[in-house]
Amino acid sequence: MKTLRIALFALPVAAAVFSTQAAEQKPITLELPKPIKIGTPVPIKGVRNLDPNVADPAPLMIPADATVISAGKTVTSSDAYPVIGELPLITDGDKEGSDGSFVELGPDVQWVQIDLGAPQEVNAIALWHFHSQDRVYHDVIVQISNDADFVEGVTTVYNNDDDNSSGLGVGKEYSYKETFKGRVIDGKGTVGRFVRCSSKGSTANEMNHYIEVEVWGRAKK
Repeated sequence: MKTLRIALFALPVAAAVFSTQAAEQKPITLELPKPIKIGTPVPIKGVRNLDPNVADPAPLMIPADATVISAGKTVTSSDAYPVIGELPLITDGDKEGSDGSFVELGPDVQWVQIDLGAPQEVNAIALWHFHSQDRVYHDVIVQISNDADFVEGVTTVYNNDDDNSSGLGVGKEYSYKETFKGRVIDGKGTVGRFVRCSSKGSTANEMNHYIEVEVWGRAKK
């Protein structure tokens, strides 16, 4: 299916936890799916920290030699038996919002985790939960570590859980409405082998969904 190529943007974030070497920078540019909307719209209610920005914020700049390092990589999950779909869909490059393109996990806190194969410098994480209907996912948390169990050496690069209901700490980032553009998160140059994305249902229902997680980075310097 024809895709759109467009530079995406991300919210300003804290300073990088890993100082990348001085290098030429570029705005991250993603292959986007065709926007679609299906079904009866569900009102978005009860979101206290919804992102007020309606225009694209400043562009997220990443090293010019950063590439997608997650394509085809192994994905594991807190829900070993998804309700819909299979975990490899999350790194297969298909970002469409139609049936057969997403994974549905059970209710409450669930996560998906990508094994990059070796420690890498992570510059950005582009995340698509579900975009064929308007909704906001709760407690979106993105972490990076060299520990597959995420017990030691864990760096949180995004957290919009404003009341610690997921038990991973109180976050300061905004919740946001899902769109076909996904959400681009600054990886801050963090070095790690594993990238874990958590959520806790949405304003549409209690289930958790993932279409694609695209990690941009480069070999550890």
